[in-house]
Amino acid sequence: MRTLVLDCSTEACSVALFEGRDVVDSRHEILGRGHAERLIPMIAELPERGRAERVVAGLGPGSFTGVRVAIAAARALALAWSSETKGYPTLALIAAMARAHAGEVPVAVAMTGGHGEWFVERFAADGRSAGTLASLSPDEATARTAEQVVVGNQAEALVAARGAGTAIPLLPDARAFPLLPEAALCSRLDPIYGRGPDARLPGAAR
Repeated sequence: MRTLVLDCSTEACSVALFEGRDVVDSRHEILGRGHAERLIPMIAELPERGRAERVVAGLGPGSFTGVRVAIAAARALALAWSSETKGYPTLALIAAMARAHAGEVPVAVAMTGGHGEWFVERFAADGRSAGTLASLSPDEATARTAEQVVVGNQAEALVAARGAGTAIPLLPDARAFPLLPEAALCSRLDPIYGRGPDARLPGAAR
């Protein structure tokens, strides 16, 4: 089966085309912004314009816009190609990438969130989630994580605040998709925001 994987959850934008578990071709760029403009051209640069029997998207948490761009693209391509769709939590992919660096050990993932908070989730050595995803202040994240290995774009900050641990600064990369445990995949392409919406209805309407 050919699988096209898309991840736009962070400042990284990546696409990878697989034949089974083998990478056919891929693209990975650090954009910051502009995922909506760059994602489709990146896919078009792949063999056969990325056409695959299965399209998989990173669901977040991360950039509100980036997450929705990847999901919208996955849905549209799957509809056009009559393909299957799957999704995965972005933090689970980052944890899987960390195990490739550090071995099968428990890890904590710390990624930039909103309003100065971090998205934090703990993972067991087998890659399964060992705690609820939360959006935490740096102080709360420091208090709630005890794993020796911390991964993500806020890993160095968290380890520095704790004064102990090993930091592995990583951003999600679609090429690492085969490292994900099968249990991390889900059939629904529902975005994972990680925190409540910033906008609030007026009191009466709420």
